[in-house]
Order: sequence, then C-alpha cells, then structure tokens
Amino acid sequence: MRVLVLGGSGATGKLVVAQLLKRKINTRILIRETAVVSETVLGNSLLETVRGNVSELSETEMQSLVDGCSVVISCLGHNVTFTGLFGNPRRLVFEAVKRICETATAVPGRAVRLILMSTTAYTNRFSGEKNSTGERIIFFLLKLLLPPHRDNVDTADYLIHSIGSEDERIAWIAVRPDGLVDEDAESTYELQESPLRSPIFDAGRTSRINVSRFMAELVTDEQLWTQWRFKTPVIYNS
Repeated sequence: MRVLVLGGSGATGKLVVAQLLKRKINTRILIRETAVVSETVLGNSLLETVRGNVSELSETEMQSLVDGCSVVISCLGHNVTFTGLFGNPRRLVFEAVKRICETATAVPGRAVRLILMSTTAYTNRFSGEKNSTGERIIFFLLKLLLPPHRDNVDTADYLIHSIGSEDERIAWIAVRPDGLVDEDAESTYELQESPLRSPIFDAGRTSRINVSRFMAELVTDEQLWTQWRFKTPVIYNS
C-alpha cells in the first residue's frame, strides 16, 4: 500500500504523515518547492517527497504522482495571511481534489480512496443537515467574502454531487473537524454523522493530532472505512 498526502508539510498534514509512517505505510507527499519537511520524518525510507503544485503539474507528472497510490489524503488549506486568504489560487483545494479524481479515473481498472480534510463550516444538506437563520446569514457572508470558505464548500459539494457514491473508481470520506487546536498528545475523540454544536455560535474543539490519527485509521481499518465511506463525519475531542 502507498498513500499520497497533499499538503504533507502543513499543520495537520505533517501529523498525518507521521501517523502513516508510524504504521509502516509507504507514504508519498506533494509539497511546495519552499516547504520544509518535518525533521521527525526526514530520512525515513518509507517516505517519498515530490515538490510542486498540483495546478502546475503536467498530465504525465500527475499520472506519475498518483501511480501506485491506493489512497489519497488531502490536507490542503489556505495560509492564514492576507495573500493566503484573498490571493490566488482561490480554489486551491477544489482544483487539486478535482484533478486528483480526474487523474485517478483516467486509468482503466484503477480504484482510489480519497480522504478530504473538510470543516464543520460545511453543511451537508444532502444528508438533511440544516442551519439556523443566524448561521445561514453568516455562512452566506463567508461564502461571499472569504474565498477559502467557498473553496471548502465547493470541494465537499463536488465529492457529494459530482463524484457521488456510484463511481466504483473513487470512494471518498470528508472529515469535518470542529475548532481545530494544537495539542501534543492524542486523546479520546468522538465521531458523529452531523454536528452536535453550532460551528458558529458554539464551536467545539478538535485537536489536529486526533484528526491525523482518525485519517490514518481510515487507511488501515477496513471496518472503519466502510462505516464512513461516502459520508462527512464530524470529529470532536471527547
């Protein structure tokens, strides 16, 4: 098995990489030219590093990137700077996930599992989730004014409505953490099909290390994968 991690040098991505390597899983990461690989994984024989941006790779390079990978984990996100929030690429996550899906399905007989790091700011209306009036107003403004929020919404919508659950070549799970925080140690966490709290008015807490552990467990635990396949589980620290 080989897992491809997009955004493997980011705050959550590097933890996902560490979790995969701890489980002795061959891991390929795609990171920016200027990104720094964590010292804790440098030199690990199971780690393969590819530098570049998905949007700039040729079709041949994309095929090479995905080749041999049965799982793709996207931990891509926008930097919390003015340029990161409002500059290009505004559809960073959407375009990367779309291109990965198109590349994966271009080869007959190839099947790929995709795990996306999403957010509780995404409302899965397909499963019957609804927002309060206040939440609807705020989410409307965020989608209008904050490109990263619109990017996250469009990406999850793409998986649910464009990829769906009928294409045997692509199976996916969109993991929705609530109120991401940095913690040094793993702790117990709970999984829900829908948010138990308002992500706007009563946000919970989810540590990045718990998100990374859950993602790694989705890779290695077939029963857990089957339970959440084609769903958007919400993860909270217990």
